[in-house]
Amino acid sequence: MRILPATAAAVTAALAAGAASVAAGRLASDAALKAPPGRPLPTEPRLTVHGTAAGQITLTRDLAALRPGRYGLAGDGSHAVVGPVLGTADHGADTVVRRLERVTHGTLGAGDRAWFTPNLYVGNPGTALDLDFADVEIPGELGPLPAWFLPGSRPTWVIAVHGLAATREHALNLIAPLHRRSVPVLALAYRGDVGAPPSPDGLHHFGETEWRDLDAAVRYAVDHGARQVVLLGWSTGATMALRTAALSGVRERIAGLVLDSPVLSWETTLRALAAARRTPGALLPLAVRAAQGRAGLHADHDAGTAGLYRPAVPTLIFHGPDDAVSPWRLSRRLADTHPRLVALHTVRSAPHGAMWNADPDDYEETLRRFMTPLV
Repeated sequence: MRILPATAAAVTAALAAGAASVAAGRLASDAALKAPPGRPLPTEPRLTVHGTAAGQITLTRDLAALRPGRYGLAGDGSHAVVGPVLGTADHGADTVVRRLERVTHGTLGAGDRAWFTPNLYVGNPGTALDLDFADVEIPGELGPLPAWFLPGSRPTWVIAVHGLAATREHALNLIAPLHRRSVPVLALAYRGDVGAPPSPDGLHHFGETEWRDLDAAVRYAVDHGARQVVLLGWSTGATMALRTAALSGVRERIAGLVLDSPVLSWETTLRALAAARRTPGALLPLAVRAAQGRAGLHADHDAGTAGLYRPAVPTLIFHGPDDAVSPWRLSRRLADTHPRLVALHTVRSAPHGAMWNADPDDYEETLRRFMTPLV
């Protein structure tokens, strides 16, 4: 039986449209699966620099530019640190003036494009903070994992692990206050990071495989004198911490968890990142399915309440409702479900992974109170 030309054309068009949709879903999933370290997530806007003068910087007026607190301001080949919005400065209708604390490297001139980053420091603990540290290698299942180790007299170590689109430089924000309390700190680079082995498929896995690198760091700490450890993670680093606490063969040595902006639903986070890249809503389910197929991810089940996300040790969460990448409501649900073990410290007006930046003093005091009985 011969198919009529019109029917054949319709079938061909439908197949082509389906293939195009699958390809679009695959491309949309790259927003998370291939987020490059040290580059902004698609939810973070690029701002235009309008000028700098006498400890001030003028930026495009945007909700991001109006955030309270201290942030790094990164451009292509430049990095600076900006403080609060200056209420006494002259603001144009379309601009915001913030305190310019320092320019770490490069230059920022009128017309340059830049974005906010949680990183106030670049480099390593020696160059950025003038602290003694050692470069160490942790035996991982894919090969040696580089880490910074800062010694201290306490028997409890903190193992710090960054999240999506970040590097271990993120830990530099908290290394100094932890060092002042004589807490040993191990800041980890894991698969996919510069200097670490690549992921076998070149993709991020939202902690589903990466947690094994954190497990290797826990074993390294125990083998080198740690009586117990506290895992400190941001974003998917927080997800890694939860998985390690649930699955590690040495989980009895984990005394506590500190989670900043934890990703408790990878599907929700992937949808948010894909949407920020202007993926049409109809294609977002395809992006999720593409991620599952490409990275072998497991579907979310009861995110934030059960399974691997049921902490068995004291847990402190820093999170807030302005996180556009990982919903604060899931952290609130986790805390409400496990009130004896999980404490949620809500931070307003802070983006994903930057709860410390909004109010460093409050963050550090909350962390100090949590850590005191553990170290």
